[in-house]
Amino acid sequence: MIRATKWLGALAMICLLAACDPTQDLKDPPKPMGAFRLGHNIVVARDPTVGLASLTATEAEWQAAITKAVADRFGRYDGDRLYHIGISVDGYILSVLDAPLVPTPKPVLIVTANVWDDALGRKLNAEAKRITVLGGTFAGTGIAPSREAQMANLAASVAKAVQNWLLEHPDWLRMTAAEAAVPAN
Repeated sequence: MIRATKWLGALAMICLLAACDPTQDLKDPPKPMGAFRLGHNIVVARDPTVGLASLTATEAEWQAAITKAVADRFGRYDGDRLYHIGISVDGYILSVLDAPLVPTPKPVLIVTANVWDDALGRKLNAEAKRITVLGGTFAGTGIAPSREAQMANLAASVAKAVQNWLLEHPDWLRMTAAEAAVPAN
C-alpha cells in the first residue's frame, strides 16, 4: 500500500510538470505576431556563471538547445519583416540527481536577449532584456530529468519568455490593436 502511494505521488508530480511544459502551446496555431519573420537566430554562451552543485554544459550544447527552441517557436511565423534575435547565456544551474526528500536546487537559466529589425537596421530594445526561467524537477522523488532534458526545457522556457516580451511591444511587430489584444500563452 505504501509503495503504491509513493508511485501515485510520483505519477502526480510527473503529470503536474507535464502541464507546465513550455512547448505545449506549440501544438496550437501560433499567436499573432504582426509582421514577424525570424531572421538570424544567434546564441552565445561564453563563460556563463555556473551555480553551485550544478551539472555543466558546453557553449555548443547551450547554442544547440536554445537555437532549436527559438527556431521551433518563431520559425512558424511568415510575416513580411525580418527580425533577428540574439541571446547570451549569462548563468545556469542544472540539477544533479534528485535524492528522496532532500531539497535540491531547481534548474535555472539566466539570459540576456536583444531583438533587431532588419529593415530599420537597428536594435529595437534600448536596453538588453534580462530573462530568468526556472525548470521543473521531480523534487524529493528520487527522479530527476536528464541534463539534456533540463536544458531543452529551460531553452523552451526562454524562447517562450522572449515571445512574451516581444508581444509586450506590439509596435515593434507592427501589430494592430486587435492583434495585440490576443493574450500570449
